[in-house]
Amino acid sequence: MINIGVIGYGYWGPNLVRNLAETEGARVTRVTDLRQARLAQVARRYPSVVVSTDYRDIVTDPAIDAVAIATPVSTHFDLAMAALAAGKHVLVEKPMAASAAQAATLVDEAERRGLVLMVDHTFVYTPAVQKIRELTAQGDLGDLYYYDSVRINLGLFQHDVNVLWDLAVHDLSIMDDLIGQTPTAVSATGLAHVPGKPENMAYMTMFFEGRLIAHVHVNWLAPVKIRRTLVGGSRRMIVFDDLETSEKVKVYDRGISLDPSPENVYQMLVGYRTGDMWAPQLAIAEALATETKHFVECIEHRRQPRTDGRAGLRVVRLLEAATQSMAAQGRP
Repeated sequence: MINIGVIGYGYWGPNLVRNLAETEGARVTRVTDLRQARLAQVARRYPSVVVSTDYRDIVTDPAIDAVAIATPVSTHFDLAMAALAAGKHVLVEKPMAASAAQAATLVDEAERRGLVLMVDHTFVYTPAVQKIRELTAQGDLGDLYYYDSVRINLGLFQHDVNVLWDLAVHDLSIMDDLIGQTPTAVSATGLAHVPGKPENMAYMTMFFEGRLIAHVHVNWLAPVKIRRTLVGGSRRMIVFDDLETSEKVKVYDRGISLDPSPENVYQMLVGYRTGDMWAPQLAIAEALATETKHFVECIEHRRQPRTDGRAGLRVVRLLEAATQSMAAQGRP
């Protein structure tokens, strides 16, 4: 039985505690949060769990094998480092750390100690993204041409990270899992419209070797909520709408074909291919339940998680580069 302590019971903490408590082979034994009102909720729902306001109660408890961290990004590094130094396996909410240097230090520490370091890239474990990964790996899409995503809504404004670190992190983790390539350059633009707050809207473009390009539009000031992603390939294209209830993934057998003109090899004829659309059946499973099960299994069998520390580091590097580019008005 893996004994787990959870640090942070705010927005995401309750979901983590619930799923970890329901994961076979795991047991939540301690929860810490700075707010007594939140701890009172834990005590009511999980009477056997010990609560306190000091995270060190978890880190120093020799009976605890692993720590899940669901706190603001600025605290991730110190908390994760303390847990790793105490010999605990770590599941940390995304983004993994506030800088690439911090993320790299966590990776080195976990590898040096032989501990599991996993990042909570929840979307990677959704049935929809798993199906898209399957189709991509099988070559159903052909050569990938683009990844284009819109992730916008009204709120919630964060105080310690800009909108890229809050919303674009989802798409970067999905891309890292699907594409398996690291961008060669990043360009980002954005603005802050609320005094004293970080950028609330941004556009991020990533360039890869070859003919692949990716673009992410994120916004905290949109009048509607949109979570739509297009993945285009030479053979087929996918529309992933996370707000759809029944057909989140749609595969379109549509595209173009390029044929050189026999009269002039410098002229290309563009042909349009229009075929069927189909919506693959998706498994019914909560992504976080799949993720927590994977975390426990990785600890039990000493395996590398799908969203390990190195995946978290790659995502943080992109976010850091995008923030630098945004400060320079889009300079790659």
